[in-house]
Amino acid sequence: MTNVEIKETAEGMEAVLSGRLDTASAHQFAIDIQPLMDNADKRLLLDCADLSFVSSSGLRLFLLLRKETIAKGGKVVIKDIQAHIKNSVAQAA
Repeated sequence: MTNVEIKETAEGMEAVLSGRLDTASAHQFAIDIQPLMDNADKRLLLDCADLSFVSSSGLRLFLLLRKETIAKGGKVVIKDIQAHIKNSVAQAA
């Protein structure tokens, strides 16, 4: 299960993600990040320090969020992603 806490900041929106973003939790995560999609014209900071796993379904949602921000002129910044997640994403690309 993935926990998502979203708050508005002076720079845009910040989401603190924790837990596991796996296939089972991806649907709820998509619902939880809707406020980020709605504000895709701003700077969106994803704090991933407490995110322990991201499946391909979760990665797809990250990419959809990025695509939406590009279309609306915003920006996604990913902060403090775990090295093992970063490495697995790099290998998949």
